[in-house]
Amino acid sequence: MRILLLEDEMLLRVSVKEFLEDLEYEVDEFSDGLMAYDALHQKSYDLLILDVNTPSMSGFELLQSVRRDGLKMPAIFLTSMVDITSLEEGYKKGCCDYIKKPFELLELELRIRQALKSYYMESEEIVDLGGDLKYDMLKGLLTLSGKEIVLRKMERDIFELLIKNINSTVSMEMLQNEVWGDYVEPATIRVQINNISKKLPLNVIQNRRGLGYIVEKK
Repeated sequence: MRILLLEDEMLLRVSVKEFLEDLEYEVDEFSDGLMAYDALHQKSYDLLILDVNTPSMSGFELLQSVRRDGLKMPAIFLTSMVDITSLEEGYKKGCCDYIKKPFELLELELRIRQALKSYYMESEEIVDLGGDLKYDMLKGLLTLSGKEIVLRKMERDIFELLIKNINSTVSMEMLQNEVWGDYVEPATIRVQINNISKKLPLNVIQNRRGLGYIVEKK
């Protein structure tokens, strides 16, 4: 799961980033709203954590622009504002939650889990891939007949991208952008896909020659 964090208070931004990375989220941090907005059109993110008062573009303005651009990922505001007018504005702009500063990092973790569950999985947080192969999107846990199949971080990032686009082909370019964040040789991607496939039942990940890879829900 990739998170965009917008917070102009350096110590808070660093502590939140480190905490979330310890939970194995991938975090891109920004102190400037306009820079964060530009990043949203270069990468895809699963969740936004936005301070309200930030340079160049406020968290409110950023989320309003994001929604206008058709991006629907959940967003949580970090703010010291508690008046009802500010809360109402945030929800109108499209956020799903507020966290009042100062806050405990454990509270942030719980709210993130709830936001991801509500937006992506609803009641189905575990994706059943057939043949008793299941993937827990919240825990990043792959199991076969109840036994864990251990995936390294890179393998898990690739597999999650395929699961998020289940029944649709994921192109080489998409894998490069979403997993590596830059160009890598197609051979490198093929090696990683093959490593994952060796751990899975036959034909879970299928190659669409010239197009990319697909996981089909059975």
